[in-house]
Amino acid sequence: MNTVQSFDSFPTPKKQKQVVDEVSGWLRVYDDGSVDRTWTGPPEVKFMAEPAPPHLNFVDGVATKDVTIDENSGRRVRIYLPEKDCAAATVAAGDKLPIILHFHGGGFCITQADWYMYYAGYTRLARVANAIVVSCYLPLGPDNRLPAATETGYAAFLWLRALSRGEAREPWLSDRGNFDKVFLVGDSSGANIVHHVAARAGNDDLAPLRLAGAILIHPGFCRSSRSKSELEQPETPFLTLFMLDKFLAFGLPEGSTKDHPITCPMGSGAPPISGLKLPPYLYCVAEYDLLKDTEMEFYEAMKEANKDIELLVNSGVGHIFYLNKVAVDMDPVTGSETERLLSEIAKFVEKH
Repeated sequence: MNTVQSFDSFPTPKKQKQVVDEVSGWLRVYDDGSVDRTWTGPPEVKFMAEPAPPHLNFVDGVATKDVTIDENSGRRVRIYLPEKDCAAATVAAGDKLPIILHFHGGGFCITQADWYMYYAGYTRLARVANAIVVSCYLPLGPDNRLPAATETGYAAFLWLRALSRGEAREPWLSDRGNFDKVFLVGDSSGANIVHHVAARAGNDDLAPLRLAGAILIHPGFCRSSRSKSELEQPETPFLTLFMLDKFLAFGLPEGSTKDHPITCPMGSGAPPISGLKLPPYLYCVAEYDLLKDTEMEFYEAMKEANKDIELLVNSGVGHIFYLNKVAVDMDPVTGSETERLLSEIAKFVEKH
């Protein structure tokens, strides 16, 4: 006897997720709200967007490890320790190393602290500056819009303060780090976070930690109206006008424009710079950056407010050039300007 099965008894085919928005190569947003950040651009540069595993042994003079700084939130940092008398359990105060807290870029939407391009850049900075670098893993938009990244960045800074007070302990930092010489550094949107954290820190009791300086590399400062440099400068794989507009639409709070205080701190919608208590700034600009004009608007606003800001302009290069490992190794101009950038950061750290 044949059994007739009703159509209702057959399983319903699983609906395929559909891409509803994307930035080609970098990011795809699906109709269920999920986000895929797998690199799908040219395969020959894929290695720069892949995680570099940490290593407790010293490789080219630097050891690295990932540390969870808050069990409840799962917030993490990657630490880069340069090799210098590191076997000692305790180190004399005069031999302790400056601490540089790093915020990665990516338009608040892509990249992470363990991407190879950051590993290559910040192991090198740890060596050149002879400093401990702490790189913060940041939540990303559009699934984690601002202020998620700035809140996470400030939480990492407060963790350093807790270490300085003995309220928490991390051996590489507690034993080797000089909390009287703490610096912030960030590239692109990470530099926006640097300014936000520095301004916020000015209202807090940091002792015994001292925020000695802030290093802003090609900050993502912009405004709703196009600048001259946005219209005239060459686009690069690391920054196009489409990427700029799309990432900020994904990363900023819903309903915000590029005039938001995080992206336009020199604008009328941001707290007046004159009222901010800020550390000395090293302000790094690239000659061929799309954002050069708006970056310089912020620089002029800082000068007008009589803030301590030192300008470094790298010639013949574009936005975050020093993270492009292929160009750093193959192009003489990019290579020499990267060396100059890292050298000037090291001098700034030593001076302050």
